[in-house]
Amino acid sequence: MLQTFLEQQKISIGRDTFFDLLRRNKLLVRKTKRSVHTTNSKHRFLRYPNLVKDFVPLKAHELWVADITYIPLKNRFAYLFLITDAYSRKIIGFHVSDDMKVSSATLALKKALAQKPTETIVIHHSDRGIQYCSTAYVQLLQQHHAHISMTEKGDPYENAIAERVNGILKTELISRYYDTVDNASKHIARCITIYNYKRRHSSLNWQIPNDVHQQQGPQIRRWKNYYQTKSKTKESMQAT
Repeated sequence: MLQTFLEQQKISIGRDTFFDLLRRNKLLVRKTKRSVHTTNSKHRFLRYPNLVKDFVPLKAHELWVADITYIPLKNRFAYLFLITDAYSRKIIGFHVSDDMKVSSATLALKKALAQKPTETIVIHHSDRGIQYCSTAYVQLLQQHHAHISMTEKGDPYENAIAERVNGILKTELISRYYDTVDNASKHIARCITIYNYKRRHSSLNWQIPNDVHQQQGPQIRRWKNYYQTKSKTKESMQAT
């Protein structure tokens, strides 16, 4: 994210030197090991196929990605339910809860649905967790004529955008620990505002999510489409 700023200031610095500088000034964010599983895919509900393997959205509200991540509290965990627009990377629905119930997931979904234009048909993509496969969640999506898409093999690339957004929030913006769920919810709301309206993304060609959310058409992306690359590799192997 600093690349554009460094270029504008005509500052030339190598990666290792840059990280040494951050380390000396205690500015490096330490990564914490994930210790809480937020996906329970062993359930009786219907699992839907992956509809977005080669899908590239060209405007907002064509593809949403949903995920759940844990938030450390003083003596336990809270859970952050997120829905992100895949075109703009803008977080359009979220909810912080002390449980992983379906009702908590639907609260985040309702916030996203409130922003969706009435005539727009969106693809909702998630993992196969019980919250997203539950009757209440699926019915809410169907009531708003959404297409339902889910990961198939547990490959993190199948929901890469959602995973990336989680990572940005937890390593750059969200505090390491909170005393209460209420404090966590209030601070995370401020973090998401910063993320949506101030943080520039390399994957958006250094644009801000809310600005891209108002646009249409292809975006210059600084990443490769995993599935297209994988598909081409398969075709090449079959041809030989």
